[in-house]
Amino acid sequence: MQQTKKVVIAGGGTAGWITAAAMAKLAAGTIDITLVESDQISTIGVGEATIPPMRVFHKLLGFDEQEFMRETSATFKLGISFENWGNVDEKYIHSFGVTGKNSYLAEFVHFWLHGKTLGHTAAYGDYCVELQAAKMGRFATSEKSKINFAYHLEASRYAAFLRKYSEARHVKRVEGKITKVNQRTDGSGFISSLQLQNGELIEGDLFIDCTGFRGLLIEQTLNTGYEDWSHWLPCDSAIAVQTSSVSPSLPYTRSIAHDSGWQWRIPLQHRVGNGIVYCSKYLSDDDARERLLNDIDGKTLSDPLQIKFKTGKRRKHWNKNCVALGLASGFVEPLESTSIHLVMMGVIRLMKLFPYQDINQSLVDEYNRETKEELEKIRDFIILHYQVTQREDSHFWRYCKNMEIPDSLKHRIELFKRNAYTYQEPNELFRVDSWTQVMLGQGLIPDSYHHIVKTMADAELDQFLSSMRNGMKSIAESFPLHQDFINRYCKAGN
Repeated sequence: MQQTKKVVIAGGGTAGWITAAAMAKLAAGTIDITLVESDQISTIGVGEATIPPMRVFHKLLGFDEQEFMRETSATFKLGISFENWGNVDEKYIHSFGVTGKNSYLAEFVHFWLHGKTLGHTAAYGDYCVELQAAKMGRFATSEKSKINFAYHLEASRYAAFLRKYSEARHVKRVEGKITKVNQRTDGSGFISSLQLQNGELIEGDLFIDCTGFRGLLIEQTLNTGYEDWSHWLPCDSAIAVQTSSVSPSLPYTRSIAHDSGWQWRIPLQHRVGNGIVYCSKYLSDDDARERLLNDIDGKTLSDPLQIKFKTGKRRKHWNKNCVALGLASGFVEPLESTSIHLVMMGVIRLMKLFPYQDINQSLVDEYNRETKEELEKIRDFIILHYQVTQREDSHFWRYCKNMEIPDSLKHRIELFKRNAYTYQEPNELFRVDSWTQVMLGQGLIPDSYHHIVKTMADAELDQFLSSMRNGMKSIAESFPLHQDFINRYCKAGN
């Protein structure tokens, strides 16, 4: 048994500094934390869109929201606009809000489906304040607000914000390039130290690998192995570029499907993050770059950044005395903005299972089990977007529409198609509302619905649906324009 007193984080960037900040706060001086990063190694900063659980993480660490937004050039996010996914020239919004009102036995979608048979033509999303506000380009929040939202942020500024927070709580940063990972000589295979280019040794008891896709510790040293998901998620490349803003920022991310993948647009306070995700089997790097640059607004502020990836995960996320977080742990394309969330959940899970007394296999196994289940559920939700489509206009979409999918996802799709039923498992990220919005948005209309809704008189249902829709619209219309709210909320001195 060896107590864990010193934690070494290999790599900075968003993943490294999220880890450092959370540990510094939650461990409250019970462990020594050192982060090693090199200014020579650039980080991938395309994960600029987030999801609502980030707000819980920020509250846990005691962040001031206005300060955070000023320092990271952040804007608000009410959801994602998916364009050309179900079919070309069709779009829908996956919002963060609750849609309608449920009964004990049936979700709101059953009332909505029954309403359609009685002549109601309003879209499902019309019964959600967040979705209505997103379409109007409006936003508001306050301490009493129940609006569910997330952020768009500048990744490099966010890392700097977290670094300042961490160093104020005694995290030690060491500048240097790691040239060798040393392992113990006792036959355990545990990592003993990191050797830097200048010869310095950084010793530790527990090592966190935040070295990105290369997985310097978890893979190159410990040979953990990788589970490839590219047969379900065939996109393997991305190109990112930043442009100047030419119009007021909207409170949602845009995800625009093309014949070989999709493009993103993420509005920040002073610029826009753009990128194209694609499958290199169907679209060359040069053609992807040209397509991206021809389909942007504003002046380019950076050189296009090429990124190659393989969707999947490490076979173990905690191996010996090494825990992988961020891209070192695995990669699920950022279609639903889950990258930063997975880092936050990973470090929170680690702190719950922290090996203060010793690194024993029961802790390792539980961490790996929980992480595996979380990733597989997110994976299924991402695959859903490619599988439930009417598109057959390219080799890429024909493959996605007809590919074999995990049994776990096949069951969910069939359950909704036949019965309009969705569910959220314990500790699952995406809620019933999310599954329902995406499946309906991409054209999957259930064959039947729960007949409990027929116990409501037609006139009563008509009043129920009409008043709710009008109420949601009225609330959304009362919000100021998103850009106006940002200008006031993030003004220096507030």
